[in-house]
Amino acid sequence: MSHNHNHNHNYSHGIDMARTSRAFTVGIVLNIVFVAIEAAAGFIMGSLALLTDAGHNLADVASLVIALLALKLATAKPSARYTYGYKKATILAALVNAVILLAAIGGIVYEAVERMLTPVPVEGGVVAVVAGVGIVVNAVTALMFFRDKDKDLNVKGAYLHLAADALVSVGVVAAGIVITFTAWYWLDSAISLAVAVIIFVGTWSLLKDSVRLSLDGVPQNVSIGAVKEKILSVPGVMDIHHLHVWGLSTTQAALTCHVVLRDEVSLTEVSRIKADIRAGAALLGVQHSTVEVEPSSEKCNDSDDHEGGRCGSR
Repeated sequence: MSHNHNHNHNYSHGIDMARTSRAFTVGIVLNIVFVAIEAAAGFIMGSLALLTDAGHNLADVASLVIALLALKLATAKPSARYTYGYKKATILAALVNAVILLAAIGGIVYEAVERMLTPVPVEGGVVAVVAGVGIVVNAVTALMFFRDKDKDLNVKGAYLHLAADALVSVGVVAAGIVITFTAWYWLDSAISLAVAVIIFVGTWSLLKDSVRLSLDGVPQNVSIGAVKEKILSVPGVMDIHHLHVWGLSTTQAALTCHVVLRDEVSLTEVSRIKADIRAGAALLGVQHSTVEVEPSSEKCNDSDDHEGGRCGSR
């Protein structure tokens, strides 16, 4: 019986950490400034659309701060107590951000419905101008995350939220212009409800992915069936069991498995088989592989063997 480990403790995996950290920092600063301006304008003008959008942008600031902190923790070196380091902080950050956004949605819907029942006059022109600034701030910040949005769940979350905010600001601008000429004050609340729907759509995907990774589920970008087929295609491999794949972070996946070797496999071929398995898994998005090889005659006694039977059974 033999064990083999392929360890890679580099969190980034294609992400430019300096560029990403800079994007988060710039995004935090720009959004804090904009939140202050938007909240002040919303309070003075009595615009619920501006106030709720400012509240959501403030939640985005908190999300960006949490994501940046998790990014920094993920690069910390492993210790005797935390042998994987703090990579999973990125998963927890994504989950926390999703929960924060869901809470924000509830608050927005409540206030929008209440204001729609009792519309309050607002200055449409000012609303449109302030929201126009929001389009620029959110669009510029979102573009900073565009390159790495498909490589990390936290970066993807930041991109989706900021891009959605830019689109929402477009809607607020349109509402402000219409209110100026029609005095349809209820439109201010209607836009707030539209904000809630857009946020929910973007948050649902983030919530599902973060919950899956928190429960050590298979990452979205990894197919467990494809991994199994790839391993079984390696010459000398007869069967595979105890195959587990989970996320170490929002960018790294890990794999453990027991591989049953054919009777004719010699000891000199074992290293080649392990290397082929690691290489194949890496191509399918699994960066950290632990492989145990077994002869076909060895019996499995582990209780978590979902296939049951002997190690060599098919």
